[in-house]
Amino acid sequence: EFRRVLFRSIRPSRRTKPRTKDRPTHEDAVSAFVITVDRGRTTCVLDDGTEVIAMKARELGPKSVVVGDRVRLVGDTTGSDGSLARIIGIEERRTVLVRTVDDAAQFERTIAANIDQLVIVAATANPEPRRGLIDRFLVSAFVEGIDPIIVITKCDLAAAPEFLSEYESIGVRTLTTTKDSDLRSLHSLLNGKVSVLVGHSGVGKSTLLNRLTEAERETGDVNDVTGRGRHTSSSAYAVPLKNSTKNSWLIDTPGIRAFGLSHIDSSRIVAAFDDLLEITNSCMTNCSHNEADCALNEWMAPNGVEIPERVARVTSLRNLLAAGLE
Repeated sequence: EFRRVLFRSIRPSRRTKPRTKDRPTHEDAVSAFVITVDRGRTTCVLDDGTEVIAMKARELGPKSVVVGDRVRLVGDTTGSDGSLARIIGIEERRTVLVRTVDDAAQFERTIAANIDQLVIVAATANPEPRRGLIDRFLVSAFVEGIDPIIVITKCDLAAAPEFLSEYESIGVRTLTTTKDSDLRSLHSLLNGKVSVLVGHSGVGKSTLLNRLTEAERETGDVNDVTGRGRHTSSSAYAVPLKNSTKNSWLIDTPGIRAFGLSHIDSSRIVAAFDDLLEITNSCMTNCSHNEADCALNEWMAPNGVEIPERVARVTSLRNLLAAGLE
């Protein structure tokens, strides 16, 4: 009993240092651009081109780091083997590419940040172009203020889809490519920008990336049974555009088969179809744009005669709104 009392009397207090609310200012932090995130390790590029491996500091909490982020680093930023820096800050994002995993779920996933251009890649065949996915990408681009570019590949296998002219009519840049076509026009559009390649697996994103950069991403084919492409990219990855000015990045993304938009309010989706805004603004209050009295009905079929191009646009809008986007 005496020993227990004596031990309690001489045992030092657990709190040997007074707590403080002060936090380090990290005035020595350096700026970097995130090029990939993999299993808790983030690869960043400093302004001088040095590649640094970093991990997120605990003080950032649950906030995620994604490709395209501008971050602040402290610690070992030499980039030498075995070095590890800490990410202690994420600069405010100018734009983000976000998708809901599916329209029935509410789980959002940020794919990339600080994007200037969204390069929507579709093939003429093998796999065939899916217009609904193109429209979903366009909605995200328009809502975020990202410039969209549509690139149609494999034009040596089949003719480019006729619906391209409809996108051109609302100011969307479109390009067509073949297996060996000159990519200088596309390269010119990408130069000096941060651009993201998106599209189904098998449409040729990785092939374009390999030709426009020094990357050697694996390319894939299409499953003969399902008609779907096989995934060749498992995570987003930014690569510098070759023969370009500084800060020209091309971000490859995993093939996307579903691009949910339930994180976007339906009114913003309607606004993204700016060629239809004048008509939808003349609708009755709280119009769902899929009713008998909707002004879009008269616009797409004046005097009862349907205009195919207009029907296609209205159908695209209504399909998105019908996907449960509230």
